[in-house]
Amino acid sequence: MAWDEWERLKAEAASGDGPHLRLNQLDPGSGPVRPAPDPGRYGELKVGQQDLARIGTNAFELYNDLWDKGRRAVPTSESAAGRLAASGFALGGALQHVTLRWDEQLGSLRDACAHISNHMSVTKKLHAGDDHYIRRQMSSIDLLDAGFDERVGEPGRPNPVYGGSKGGRN
Repeated sequence: MAWDEWERLKAEAASGDGPHLRLNQLDPGSGPVRPAPDPGRYGELKVGQQDLARIGTNAFELYNDLWDKGRRAVPTSESAAGRLAASGFALGGALQHVTLRWDEQLGSLRDACAHISNHMSVTKKLHAGDDHYIRRQMSSIDLLDAGFDERVGEPGRPNPVYGGSKGGRN
């Protein structure tokens, strides 16, 4: 890259006319820290047990179909390859190679389907405990935060989070 071209690109970047890179975050100097955006505004990632079960069932059915239907041509191809090779045709060896690779790839695909099926069976159960833990932690943080937030009560009045006055303390 010539020096003149480098200087031109730097000038374009500085003027704002050139290509831009935008990161998915706030600028470091964008002011005070703001509360996290409302997830309802952007939507939530939700999945129910029925959704996971349906994905697992479909993966299991695909696993079985790949064995039943994906292997139908293999015995025929293997015997044809053997006959072609025995007759001196180079195509016999090539067909054997293709059949072997097909069988290997079919096995890999079936393994992936089995993995998906098994994973979907336990995912909801495993993450349900995480969801409950996070919910408990967030609710205790909210309660603690409300206790320190001066905006909860009117200025000069006791914060209602702490309850009414007992024993003369406000």
